[in-house]
Amino acid sequence: MIRRLIVPLCFLTSVIHAQKPLVLAKQGSFFINQEDIATSYATATGTPQPGHVSVKGMYVQYQIPQARNRRAYPVIMVHGSAHTGKTYEETPDGRMGWAEYFVRHGVPVYIVDHSGRARSGFDPSLTNQAKLESKAALVPSFTKFTNEQAWVRFRVGPKPFVPFANTQFPVKAQEDYYAQLVPNTETALAGAGQNTIDALAKLLDRIGPAVIMVHSQSGGYGIAAAVARPNLVKAVVSVEPRSCAASPADVQSVFARVPLLTMFGDFQTGDPDWAERMAECVATVARIKEAHGAAENIYLPDSGIHGNSHMMMMDLNNQQLADIILAWLDRHARQP
Repeated sequence: MIRRLIVPLCFLTSVIHAQKPLVLAKQGSFFINQEDIATSYATATGTPQPGHVSVKGMYVQYQIPQARNRRAYPVIMVHGSAHTGKTYEETPDGRMGWAEYFVRHGVPVYIVDHSGRARSGFDPSLTNQAKLESKAALVPSFTKFTNEQAWVRFRVGPKPFVPFANTQFPVKAQEDYYAQLVPNTETALAGAGQNTIDALAKLLDRIGPAVIMVHSQSGGYGIAAAVARPNLVKAVVSVEPRSCAASPADVQSVFARVPLLTMFGDFQTGDPDWAERMAECVATVARIKEAHGAAENIYLPDSGIHGNSHMMMMDLNNQQLADIILAWLDRHARQP
């Protein structure tokens, strides 16, 4: 007896894209919204020397596909707490990440590192001053998740290094994932997260209309960037955001015109904080719909998709989820 193997079209498309060479019209990187400030504490050795350092600049890496869908807006991908733009690049176990996947589907992609973190750099002045003057209170708080915290907080498993039975996270590559975790050094800058919001607005000014994709900590940054540049943000895709709160005025004046998609994964029952976050997004989506805007919250288990962690862009079914987002953007954020 001959058995027929039925393969989803999206899977076949993904395989075909992966086998073809990646052809780009252009790629590169730059900094946006940097400024020079005076400091006497660029180093913590010898006598303090006055000078200037560049701070607040946000690192931006981009890829523009050669063969692209001319109706697709660029997507700006913004990472979450304790992470960098690596979030959207190759997965810990070596599969294609969302950045390349979107590019292979004809979408220009811009990946950023938060202002004050990772390749964007940070201001060491307060830490160096604290060392030279023996003033520990000056040292900013630099948060970094431990491996144990990341495992549980990001819902890979119920306790450290014990995975959920059906987790989609690539647990065999956990060590490669832990290497991605970095401190939130933007706390050394006045303004902290606001600097990333300001830099996103400047990035939109530079590249023109685009979609903003945010994750976790940066959920509120996507909302704020849309409020700052409502004519340039063509949609906000918010993946498991810490917050998607929007004021009634912003719902009426901004999100009645700027589509919003929020997406949440599995295993929320053991952590009420995640359920509360999704409930806030569901409420925001409802208010946008009441204002006759386009908004949707996708809770993946309700769609029959189970096992996804907080880091769903790295999960084993990451391309399936990318297809859902791309299809939603095709419906709600297409150039005229």
